[in-house]
Amino acid sequence: MSVRGAKRPGTDSGWWARRLDLHTGRMRSDRKVLLLNADDFGIYPSANQAVINSIDHDLAASCSLMVPSPGAPEALRILADRSDIAFGIHLTLVADFPTQRWKPLTGGRSLLDSSGQLFTPHEKDGLLASARIEEVEAEFRAQIEVALEAGLSPTHLDWHCLADGGRGDVFDLTLALADEYGLAVRAWLEPAQRKIRARSLPVVDHGFLDSFSIELEDKALRYARLLRGLPRGLTEWAVHPAYEHALDSGSRIRRSDYDFLVSAEAREIIEEEEISVIGWSAMAQQWLGHHAN
Repeated sequence: MSVRGAKRPGTDSGWWARRLDLHTGRMRSDRKVLLLNADDFGIYPSANQAVINSIDHDLAASCSLMVPSPGAPEALRILADRSDIAFGIHLTLVADFPTQRWKPLTGGRSLLDSSGQLFTPHEKDGLLASARIEEVEAEFRAQIEVALEAGLSPTHLDWHCLADGGRGDVFDLTLALADEYGLAVRAWLEPAQRKIRARSLPVVDHGFLDSFSIELEDKALRYARLLRGLPRGLTEWAVHPAYEHALDSGSRIRRSDYDFLVSAEAREIIEEEEISVIGWSAMAQQWLGHHAN
């Protein structure tokens, strides 16, 4: 049996509704459901195949595309050829590698540091202090439009290195863009989750897991323990599968994610624990119903 069952979750609109309490926007507590998304698709070319392999192994169930980054053109071509892959826009305002910074799609000066380049993740406090919301909006729109102009249909919006956008007004802007474009939104922290629940839309029941927060030593063992102890309800993991890359100080973390996601052990645990692995297409169905109303 496939890890995700005979029918892929998200293709059956009743599948999600049967597991969602529509009054609270929370998952019903009778199932273990893991929303497993591969972030940073397109960060660099060698990461793209690792993300696709993770999805093809039935562990990662969707991904998030970084539009401004070096691997994005190839990632867009892959998505054009693989309509079965659910993906969102990984809204990107920082460039990860100090020696190779990509450019924003727009000319917003408040998004750039004193040298005229995008901030690095370590400098994100400076970005959040300087970023003007109208320039953030222009950049976010441009990133979404790249996917739409390529004929693709993203499912959701989330952010690269900025939990819930990093500021309340950025999160609110993203919600407004999601309404406009008919997309879902990831909510990581409690203030953002409260806003989503107030709209009777689904959010996670348990703590959001970013794979960069897990110690590298014995990481596969830690993942196995987390899966075996997964609580009932909806949990989301943001993983970052990739092959190692010379410029990426986090590439060992990414490679450890990839190795676990394609392992027989991960598949066995998910089947033994009767965990339903879903991607963002399942969440987006509920959001689309909300937009239609």
